[in-house]
Amino acid sequence: MESFLFIIEILAVLAFAYEGVVVARRSGFDFVGVLTLALVSAFGGGTLRDVLLDRHPLYWIEHWEFLIYIFALSAVAALLLRYNKDFSSRKSLIMIDALGVGLFTASGVGIALGTGTPILPSVLIGVITATFGGVLRDVLCGRKPQLFQPTEPIYATCAFLGAWSYILLNLLGFTHIFGLIVCIALTFLLRVLAVRFDIKLAF
Repeated sequence: MESFLFIIEILAVLAFAYEGVVVARRSGFDFVGVLTLALVSAFGGGTLRDVLLDRHPLYWIEHWEFLIYIFALSAVAALLLRYNKDFSSRKSLIMIDALGVGLFTASGVGIALGTGTPILPSVLIGVITATFGGVLRDVLCGRKPQLFQPTEPIYATCAFLGAWSYILLNLLGFTHIFGLIVCIALTFLLRVLAVRFDIKLAF
């Protein structure tokens, strides 16, 4: 279980780091800015999760090799984005974002439950893990966070429903790994469908 969560965390970090690189490049940032946005996007949600759960050291300090991965990814991605526009197309970014949301939702709720956190707080921690990095990224870019805009397709709702799928399967006696896989897949699918059909929570 812990090994599987660790793999999920690595994939989520890389997915959000790449998204941060793309956003930084489009915002005209230099390499320091690109690296900063990659780090914030990748670690923002997980850091807040660890603080809320009183987990020390923070996961990116304990697994400091994550920093090396992001340094390398930022350098390579920034270079590739100069020559391959399709690699950062809207469709590609939607898929990467949806994958990152699914992965971080699963790791957040799985880790929270593993520490003995009650069900509802665990679900909310899953949502926070999946979304807070994006909030920080948007703030650093000087724009209203996508998460809070009623004109944007649902985002946190996808993570919320995905986290509950893991809880439900866990209560029904399915293995934790199966529940995590379903959580990732459902969250990913909901996010992609939300963007595809412009599903919103506007009041």
